Amino acid sequence: MASDGSRSRRRLRGVFRIAQFSDLHCGETYFEASLLERAISEINELRPDIVVCSGDLTTFGFRHEYLLAREYVDRLDCEALVVVPGNHDSRNVGYVHFEEMFGERNSVLRKGPVSIVAVDSSEPDLDHGQIGRGRYRWIEEQFAAEPAELKVFVLHHHLLPVPGTGRERNIVHDAGDAIETLQRSGVRLVLSGHKHVPYVWRLEDLFVVNAGTVSSLRLRGNTRPCYNIIEIADGRVDIWRRHPFHGQERLVSFSLDTLEYAKFTGAIEDEVTART
Repeated sequence: MASDGSRSRRRLRGVFRIAQFSDLHCGETYFEASLLERAISEINELRPDIVVCSGDLTTFGFRHEYLLAREYVDRLDCEALVVVPGNHDSRNVGYVHFEEMFGERNSVLRKGPVSIVAVDSSEPDLDHGQIGRGRYRWIEEQFAAEPAELKVFVLHHHLLPVPGTGRERNIVHDAGDAIETLQRSGVRLVLSGHKHVPYVWRLEDLFVVNAGTVSSLRLRGNTRPCYNIIEIADGRVDIWRRHPFHGQERLVSFSLDTLEYAKFTGAIEDEVTART
């Protein structure tokens, strides 16, 4: 269970920023390099403390696609980088190239008052995701190792259905057990991608944030390429959806102490909802 914040949390000073981008899909016909280049430039201007890439760097998991993705990721001016593979990255034994160019598929990052545990939820040549019961205890142990102001879990697949994405086929197969594991670990924020539609859910003490695609034109409805910026300051978390070249909108704001929150997803719902 989560520990008492007044005793164990390390308070943040100033604004702590995490940039999250997802679903680059390097190598596909719909990959738009100018969008990714612009997003990287904007992220670098913000000088985030941590950058998270929540999967699908490639389209078919081929080596040349990984080389291109690595080239773009190397342009980020941030040493604290968290990357997990997506279902596209695990096609054609692509996880071998991932490990060569990006390192371990499961990782832990602790920086200042933030702890991040990132897990590979992909299965070779399959679109669905899974955490696996063999990793539940490991996840809890990593979060319990040190106190943190904000505990963040990263994976590619979505734990909860995303509005406007059609028939639900690719949710994490063991989502119920995974969510219970995160609740016991005191996790407050989950970052994922996969469906190319940004959204936010609150489930009990957990805020589940899905990122859209940053650089693919395979878009649903009237959504646009985007990435997320998470800002933590004065005991609050504010998450923004930013569009390369085109400004930003707030997605959610919540208190780390009381979990009081306000959600601003009306624009997204309009982008993926029919009029009749």
